Amino acid sequence: MAPDDGGAAAAVAADALAPPKRKAAFSRSWVLLDREGRGSLLDVDKYEIMRRVGIHARDLRMLDPMLSYPSKILGREKLIVLNLEHIKAIVTAEEVLLRDPLDENVIPIVEELERRLPGIGQFQGEEDDQQEANNDADVGEQNEFPFEFRALEVALEAICSFLDARTRELETDAYPALDELTSKISSRNLDRVRKLKSSMTRLTNRVQKVRDELEELLDDDDDMADLYLSRKLAAASSPVSGSGAPDWFFASPTTGSKLSRTSRASAATAHEENDVEELEMLLEAYFMQIDGTLNKLSTLREYIDDTEDYINIQLDNHRNQLIQLELFLSSGTLCLSVYSLVAAIFGMNLQYTWREGHGYIFKWVVIVAGVVCGSIFLSIISYARRKGLVGS
Repeated sequence: MAPDDGGAAAAVAADALAPPKRKAAFSRSWVLLDREGRGSLLDVDKYEIMRRVGIHARDLRMLDPMLSYPSKILGREKLIVLNLEHIKAIVTAEEVLLRDPLDENVIPIVEELERRLPGIGQFQGEEDDQQEANNDADVGEQNEFPFEFRALEVALEAICSFLDARTRELETDAYPALDELTSKISSRNLDRVRKLKSSMTRLTNRVQKVRDELEELLDDDDDMADLYLSRKLAAASSPVSGSGAPDWFFASPTTGSKLSRTSRASAATAHEENDVEELEMLLEAYFMQIDGTLNKLSTLREYIDDTEDYINIQLDNHRNQLIQLELFLSSGTLCLSVYSLVAAIFGMNLQYTWREGHGYIFKWVVIVAGVVCGSIFLSIISYARRKGLVGS
């Protein structure tokens, strides 16, 4: 463990400049951030992580970068397991463990966690006589954003921004390529659009997985309640209050007032155990953001489909023109065949008595044969236009 008073991000950036160590640290390197945002680098194996935070092996396996698991947010008894693309983290009520801090996509997340985690929990543990005298302090404690939600918010913001940035980059490349393809259909443009469509499909699947996970959490209040680690920790450490009280408590107005406040506090605690509105609002905000990213990809897919339809129409039009040209050539070939037949008949090397003295008939045979062949060609073309087989 190597503590860094200035933050783990600087140490992470410095270690990232050493290529020989990066490969070895990829599967064992973690960064630990406490409630004050102080970070330290850890180079430990999975068994040490399991002993430190009490995570099950099957949950830790989900964070293995060598394995492919879908995006998931799991709430356990004492921790939250985050597997969101490149963000693989374990969040407890006191600290955050983030895997692969040398990854270029993870370094900004470490810096953001160092900036936003400090100051959490400064009101916790201050339940004393001042709480009884000042109800506003109770309200401030209840409205405080829990530590684990701060870490969860940073992770959700990072993954949503990351996917949105990838979507905008894809849009920047795709729309000009599609416009160029509509203006000029070539093998180069077709191959370029094919690659962009494959990238869009992969990115859509990634965004869809994150969106489905957020939607699944929002649909289940029990799953959201499992993410309240600070609440469960406070409930486990607080004494159990009885359901009733002796009658002699109400003989003293002061005692009765204290009991009334205690009853109200117990009722408020019971209500908080089923209240997930705070987390629901957080998840809904990022659900709307990731849903907007998915809508951008859907719009891009529709644009690609429209472009494909337009190209298919163009190709069909060219194909029809080729068919028309083939019809003209076939009709002309037929007429020339008839003309050649007449010429072949009169060109036979046979002796006929009527050929002598009738030389003028050659001219009429040529004229009549030409007229007949021309009439056949025009008849075929007129019939094809009347039936709509060729353009007017």
